[in-house]
Parts: sequence; structure tokens; C-alpha cells
Amino acid sequence: MTSFERRLVDTFGGDRVGGRVPLGPFTTFRVGGPAEWLVTLHRGEDVRQAMELARAAGVPVTALGGGSNVLVADEGVAGLVIRLHGGDVAALGPSRIRADAGVTINGLVRWTVSRGFAGLEAWAGTPGTLGGAVFGNAHFRGRLISELIDRVRLVTESGAMADVPGTEMEFAYDFSRLQHTREVVVSADLRVSTGDPVALRAIARESLAFRKRTQPLDAPSAGCIFQNPQPSIDVVPEGIPFSAGALVDRAGLKHAREGGAQVSGTHANFIVNQGGASADDIRALIGRCKADVHARFGVSLREEIVYLGWQPQRA
Repeated sequence: MTSFERRLVDTFGGDRVGGRVPLGPFTTFRVGGPAEWLVTLHRGEDVRQAMELARAAGVPVTALGGGSNVLVADEGVAGLVIRLHGGDVAALGPSRIRADAGVTINGLVRWTVSRGFAGLEAWAGTPGTLGGAVFGNAHFRGRLISELIDRVRLVTESGAMADVPGTEMEFAYDFSRLQHTREVVVSADLRVSTGDPVALRAIARESLAFRKRTQPLDAPSAGCIFQNPQPSIDVVPEGIPFSAGALVDRAGLKHAREGGAQVSGTHANFIVNQGGASADDIRALIGRCKADVHARFGVSLREEIVYLGWQPQRA
């Protein structure tokens, strides 16, 4: 055990700290190598302490939530991986709630619906955690999670705590400032309204049914791989919708394979692990989709997925 790992164990306990821990089981793709060190936390103060310890030791930090929308390299992730898992939800009044970053979106939907808080019910079936949704400004059927974010509590790279209004998070399509500041979100305040639990539950069930009809939920995947083209940036051939899945499909790539990775036949913007896929297989298939779509239609697809542990020359 290294001195840094010993300090982690002394601070958080051996049951929450490990070295060379495989990350595949903590991702929805079910692939990826080990974290050099892994600590599982949910309290903001614990995250702050962990980042302070890492900074003092010169150890890089990577945050991991529910493991959706990420691809961990087969070689693993150097430094400390903070896995934000679990936490609490609380009402701050009739129009605002606060949830820890490690709370799953589905858990948050269940909590709000059962208490008659409206606003999140349509997000039923969304994989991952609130922290990951804030990081990537999750979207579903034209809505962005940032529309509901009032304030975010962050831990800075230096280990300081900061409360940041949603208007200062630089939210955009698939983007927040967290992607360049190296800050870690530990909780978020969300705007809600009142509603009838029965009606809210019906909306949640319809949303979940829609996902089951249109997404390959029966195999490990990371959600959508590519951002949809944007009319203000991209030129898409006439007759093709501004949809990454449609472009991949019309390039003839449905069911295309690389090793154990396959483009889904249900939704072509999903790549699924058919069993035994490596991160390299998935990365190769992503590259093939990008190359073929560009060659066929002249559209450069942009990845929505986040790469963890990959060397810069391979990113």
C-alpha cells in the first residue's frame, strides 16, 4: 500500500478505498481497465477532502458517476478515481429540491413523483447520476437538464467548496463548464413545481416505455455515442434528419461490428457490447462510424461520449 493510499484509508476507511480496482463493473458498457486508486463517496465534504489529499500528493483526479456515457480505456485510469455513488434528496420548499450528485436520475424521479414534485417525471429511464447529467447537460426529447438547475455545489481542483448559480455553469448542448475546469459537482438544486403523483407517475411510465421501444436496453451500452448535428453548424444532405442515428443508419452501419462491439439494430446512435467487447473494439467502431458518415455525407460527427484514461494521442 502506497503512502497516498494509506492516507485515503485512514481518512475514509478501507471499505471505501481500493487500489487497482477494475472499473468495467461500474460502467454501463461493462468494459475498461482498473483505477489506480478508487474511493467511493457521496458527501460533499468527503469529496473535498479527497481532492485536497490528491492535490497535496500530486495525484490526478477523475470523477465517475453512474458510468453511463463514458468509455474507460482498457489500460485503466491513472491517479484517483472518485466514484460518486448514492446520497440524499431533500425539499428546500415547494419549488426547489436539493440532491447529491451520486443520486441516480431514476432514483430522483421516483423521489419527486412520490412526493408530488413535478418537473423530472419525463426523465424516467435516464441512465446515470445527477452529477453526470449536470456534467454533460443531459438531454431527452429536446429538453436539457440545465432548464431545471438553479444552483450547483462544486469542489474545485484545489479542494475548495463553491456554490455556483446555474447561469454561470456555461451550459450548452452536451456541455457544462465542468468539462474544462476540472471541478467536481457534489450536489445540485433543481426547480420543481407541484403536481398530482398519479399524473406524474403516468408521464414517467410513458417516458420509460418510449425508451424501451426506441433504445437497446437489453445489452450493455453507454447511451448515445454521437451528438446530433446542429443546423447552425452542420450541413446535412436533404432528406436526412438532423440525427446522428439516421446518418449512421443511412451509411449502412446498423449491425456493423468490431470485435464484441456492434452498432445497435434498434437505434444506430447506440453501440452495444455483445459480450467480450474491449474498449479498443468500441473505440474502433466509433472511428469507423465517423469515417464512413463523413465519406458518405460530408458530416463530421462529434462524440457525446466521455473518454476516461485514454492517452492524448488516442483521444
